[in-house]
Amino acid sequence: MTRHATHIAKPATVSTVMLKVLTALLPGIALSVYCNGIGVLLQLGLATVTAVAAEAAMLRLRGVPLAPFLKDLSAVVTAWLLALAMPPLGAWWLIVVATLFAIVVAKQLYGGLGNNPFNPAMVGFAVAIISFPAQMAAWGSPLLPLDAMAQLQWIFSHSLPAGAALDAVSSATPLDLLKTGLLQGGQDVPQLLTGTRFGQFGNAGGEWIALGWLIGGLWLWQQKLIPWQTPLAMLAGVIGMAGALWLAAPAQFASPLFHLLNGATLLAAVFIVTDPVSGSTTPRGRLIFGGLVGVLTVLIRVFGGFPDAVAFAVLIMNIAVPFIDQYTQPKVFGRKGARRA
Repeated sequence: MTRHATHIAKPATVSTVMLKVLTALLPGIALSVYCNGIGVLLQLGLATVTAVAAEAAMLRLRGVPLAPFLKDLSAVVTAWLLALAMPPLGAWWLIVVATLFAIVVAKQLYGGLGNNPFNPAMVGFAVAIISFPAQMAAWGSPLLPLDAMAQLQWIFSHSLPAGAALDAVSSATPLDLLKTGLLQGGQDVPQLLTGTRFGQFGNAGGEWIALGWLIGGLWLWQQKLIPWQTPLAMLAGVIGMAGALWLAAPAQFASPLFHLLNGATLLAAVFIVTDPVSGSTTPRGRLIFGGLVGVLTVLIRVFGGFPDAVAFAVLIMNIAVPFIDQYTQPKVFGRKGARRA
């Protein structure tokens, strides 16, 4: 009779890992729905259907069996991450186009799961914001909430019920409001942050969503599914770069807390930069990769043309991953000066 070593843990399957990632996203999704409305769920649904259909079509074209790859849930994880980074009230076709690009171009054309050098969700977001900047501004205002039917009507027909305010579907994000206000002149950062859209901590409602991502991240870390180096390094990079600018000119630059709670900072720190395929895999490399993503995020936000810059920071550093991993390989035990190839 064959005996099995009970003390050796079975390796987790891809589908198990992906299911846990989806589970970890649920606290942030729940808080996002509470703050932004049912449009969040609609974006998730559209992205999921599009991602699975696109994945199936590409697998069939490549002559690859559908069932094993569709069941691994990797396409669903990409869809959810992309949808959560997109505006909740964006037009239905916007999330469809972004998801198609993420799955078809950024994932499948490189050979599918495990072969993509760039994070597919961030590629989809970058394509959308570069190609359709006006449509990507369809963020609802927490100060002028729309009911579920009004949100559905806006997403599918780009029209509003009688009496609904246009500001309810075209409210700028705090990052955009701050950048625009500074470019227009006349007010400094402390004055701009007194606006009601910024809330108590710089993003009315957004701080609770950020807490949801943090809760999910702590659970993933407790489950040993993500390393600690990359998320902490990214957050340290954001805090360090934003803190240096803020201390040098507090009237011109926002505080580190503002940058942490706005945009996709916490979402990226937990679920994006920890991607083992497009991110660094060595312990020191993770620190370098995550730290530079954080630094670039702040620099592009402050000095670049787009209010949020997480996607661009991640994609830039994806390019550098092979070099980072090559020069941060740990030494081989027992061989002086040798490093793993």
